[in-house]
Amino acid sequence: MGHELISVIIPVCNESPGISDFAGQIRAYFSQCEILFVDGGSTDDTVDRLAKCGAEIVKSPKKGRAAQMNFGAALSSGSILWFLHADSIPPPDALRQIQAVLGKGFEVGCFRLKFDSKSILMRLNALLSNNLRVRVRNIAFGDQGIFIRRALFDSIGGYAAIPLMEDYQLSLDVSKAGHKIGITKGKIVTSERRYLEGGRMKTIRMMWTLQRNYRKGGDIEEIKDAYYRRRNEDS
Repeated sequence: MGHELISVIIPVCNESPGISDFAGQIRAYFSQCEILFVDGGSTDDTVDRLAKCGAEIVKSPKKGRAAQMNFGAALSSGSILWFLHADSIPPPDALRQIQAVLGKGFEVGCFRLKFDSKSILMRLNALLSNNLRVRVRNIAFGDQGIFIRRALFDSIGGYAAIPLMEDYQLSLDVSKAGHKIGITKGKIVTSERRYLEGGRMKTIRMMWTLQRNYRKGGDIEEIKDAYYRRRNEDS
């Protein structure tokens, strides 16, 4: 697998505060990869900061992570697609870890999750994500740096064109296609900022509730409205 090109696809929108450091780190670690930042209509200086870093930026015709990631995937060249969030920092040896998972016969995988927090609650949340959600339920979330072979991604139709839960649905589609999600030994470090904004326990409960509603066939527009209504109440 060593000769296969990995395309790193990073959806961004108004990520100004930390985007320069993130871009520099990603380019230093993974210079042998194709790295595409896909902007969803930033109104701050995210795009300018990325340009100053020499990053390759494309502008998605539609806003939203699913649309941006699908757009980036369509423009990319790699046989392996690696989707990263701009507030998730992968380990320096991430490529070796991706190779190790795919080398075991998995067609899709993700990283073990760690939050940039000393909170026991967030450590427990990460532990449940790694051991229960991925290993038992075969569900990976976007902040775990999902990687997938292009052939499988294309065969399941990429990310569903929905405004939320796109990573959850991708996992369901992967399962329906008969594939297990592999998980790396190393961890990706994800910001807990959204949990701090709404309160750790309140945010965890909200996400569990929304996921359960989606799993039971709830209307995605109603789920999206509930998500953003809660975020607006907490902002």
